[in-house]
Amino acid sequence: MAADRYSRLNQYRAMWVMVLFDLPTESKKERKVAARFRKTLLDDGFTMFQFSIYLRFCASRENAEVHIRRVKNILPEKGKIGILHITDKQFGMMEIFYGIKKEEIQSPAQQLELF
Repeated sequence: MAADRYSRLNQYRAMWVMVLFDLPTESKKERKVAARFRKTLLDDGFTMFQFSIYLRFCASRENAEVHIRRVKNILPEKGKIGILHITDKQFGMMEIFYGIKKEEIQSPAQQLELF
């Protein structure tokens, strides 16, 4: 029972950080800035959910705040960027479809973070 309680509480403690963006890509310089932004997100452990939406699982709110600060430090001069953080429980309630076929949400793999 205690393990079940911890698991349930953990769903509220664990967070997902979502970065949503629309960056200009009309010039070669703008495309380079957008590509660098995406690459930096990937280097920080984010995964692409859609072309301009990247996600990262964080074990705690404190860990999520670290990654949110990192994103804020690399914001491009132009474009529109949104940063959203939600609990693992909320993320688990998302319904994902590929066309009309419903896709099950994959649980995040256990990650070891070294500082």
